[in-house]
Amino acid sequence: MCDNISDVTINEKSFGIRVADTDEGRSSASLLINKMYAWRGYAGTHRIEDNPNRITLSASDKGEVVGTVTLGIDSPIGILADEVFKDQIDPFRARGAKVCEITKLAFDPTVRSKMALASLFHILFIYGRRMHKCTDVFIEVNPRHRRFYETMLGFTRLAELRSNPRVAAPAYLLWSNLDDVQEKIECLGGTSNHPGTERSLFPYFFSPKEEAGIAKRLISLG
Repeated sequence: MCDNISDVTINEKSFGIRVADTDEGRSSASLLINKMYAWRGYAGTHRIEDNPNRITLSASDKGEVVGTVTLGIDSPIGILADEVFKDQIDPFRARGAKVCEITKLAFDPTVRSKMALASLFHILFIYGRRMHKCTDVFIEVNPRHRRFYETMLGFTRLAELRSNPRVAAPAYLLWSNLDDVQEKIECLGGTSNHPGTERSLFPYFFSPKEEAGIAKRLISLG
């Protein structure tokens, strides 16, 4: 697995995307998560751990972390979503799927960049599908954020609303097949200058050519 990504220039934007793989990087990401979670009214103190089955990315603007998201890869101890939704995830495993999950998304609301947010998700996708051969991705979301993930990233809701003890709030389990995500990227990635009527984030993803270059670089690094 690659341990680090140097800054990625996103068009003319000054945002950089990197792996939070140092104590300082994890601490900065954790501070942003707790700030944003408290602002939304979620409970608990949330910390990014050094875990070989989790990859945390951060987006920075002039050196300040403005966004973060973590990809959790399935392992013998499972994924965080198993705590509440294991009955929904196990049937995928039984069919031979390799599952992963998106957790700990936080983005400074004063930073309005679809490109930076889409780039975080796209690099997570590269790690999940290309490097770890995952087939299906899950995310637990608060009801008020469900439409965002369905509309902007093509997720589908599974199961009924349940209580998530990690944040002391209700949550839905959403799911997406990574083959479907790949098709959307191939069709829409890199078209943000002329997205037509497309409302999702996919036009703001990297183009297929850019994705191939980033994936090649990550794979060569490790």
